[in-house]
Amino acid sequence: MFSITVRDHVMIAHSFRGEVFGPAQRLHGATYVVDARFTRTELDADNIVVDIGLATTRLGEVLSGLNYRNLDDLPEFAGINTSTEFLAKHIADQLADRVHQGELGEGAKGLAGIEVTLQESHVAWAAYSRAL
Repeated sequence: MFSITVRDHVMIAHSFRGEVFGPAQRLHGATYVVDARFTRTELDADNIVVDIGLATTRLGEVLSGLNYRNLDDLPEFAGINTSTEFLAKHIADQLADRVHQGELGEGAKGLAGIEVTLQESHVAWAAYSRAL
């Protein structure tokens, strides 16, 4: 399996509901390092996994809708605990939509999967992998 990974970051605010979250039930901020890994079994006609420039641009576009936002205020997240795991899936799904819409180039049609990892700190991170 071949892969490439592009990286960006996002700064958000949010709060959680539920005793399991302890003090994180209060409004707090998070800065995530975001890695998006694209995989495929065979390289495309140009011998690449996907256009790195397009992958970087599309990841930035997805994150721009979240950056410097209080996720509690966004209608699409109403009543949802926007955990790191949940956000990894949300970002992966948004990138998958862009792949299916052709926004990562013709060669991206051969991608096998996407994995998004959000690093909360140097000791904690979460990831979500999905097939395409």
